[in-house]
Amino acid sequence: MSTNPIQTSHGWSKDALLTKVQRYAEQMYSYPQDDWRFAFWSTLVLELLARAALAHVNPVLLADSKDWNNLYHALGFQPKESKFVPRSIDISTVLIRLGKINPSFTNELVQFGKLHMSRRNEELHSGDNPFDVFRNSSWLPTYYQTCKVLLQSMDHDLEIIICSDNANDAETMISAAQDQTAKSVKKLVAAHETIWENKNPKEKQELSSQATTWATRYEGHRVKCPSCKSDALISGEPIAAPLKDIKNDQITETQQYRPSKFECVACGLKISGLSHLIACGLGDTYKATFTYDAAEYYQLSDEYADFEPDYNEP
Repeated sequence: MSTNPIQTSHGWSKDALLTKVQRYAEQMYSYPQDDWRFAFWSTLVLELLARAALAHVNPVLLADSKDWNNLYHALGFQPKESKFVPRSIDISTVLIRLGKINPSFTNELVQFGKLHMSRRNEELHSGDNPFDVFRNSSWLPTYYQTCKVLLQSMDHDLEIIICSDNANDAETMISAAQDQTAKSVKKLVAAHETIWENKNPKEKQELSSQATTWATRYEGHRVKCPSCKSDALISGEPIAAPLKDIKNDQITETQQYRPSKFECVACGLKISGLSHLIACGLGDTYKATFTYDAAEYYQLSDEYADFEPDYNEP
């Protein structure tokens, strides 16, 4: 009787799990970053990535030890139990074990992972919609940091699961979130808030009205100022190619932007830099939508416009 492990593809192997991570990451990035489905798929990516990182140490660490057949399966053997279905440990235990094994996988990342999974469970097992009100600047930088640490433990980088452009964007967000000096911007916001509160009601109303008019006329993403709650504008750089939708003779382009500057003309607050914007809750990606008619979009014109009319035709 042979006691050698079976030489077949193992569903708990690091390679099998990483292959599925790549598949789920592709689905995740088929949605904009402010879409609830992007956040939902990110939870599936993170769970499989965490399991891959633990399997990289040894797949046995994934086995539910309540039944020794699970351990036997993890070692590469075929259990003889009828109707056997291998059971692995829950994701919270996976994260805790990774935190004990890998010093870089800090308690902050462990707790983030648990919270992210709890939101996924809430989405799946209740009538609530937690991802509908999930601001991406509040979770995406830590999410990317968590993925980066897990991938580094397997000698990989972010580009193994996302394209280079998205990986560069992820690195930007990680660096911005880790910029401790950016937290000083909260003092700037508080200072402008104090000045605003000392203005009389009539002046506040006039300034807020002017800010609304200004924010309507100029290009940018309209938000509420954190200091005075007046209409203000955020501008930024595109992080993805525009999505085009054609209906009849009208073309609509929607494009995602990463914010880089904020300005409020009511209280005078100005903030520059993604790290500063994230620190005061203004770092969410946003969409810009532009609508054109077909002639305008393709710049259709009369190809003979520059020619003089020919009056000599018979």
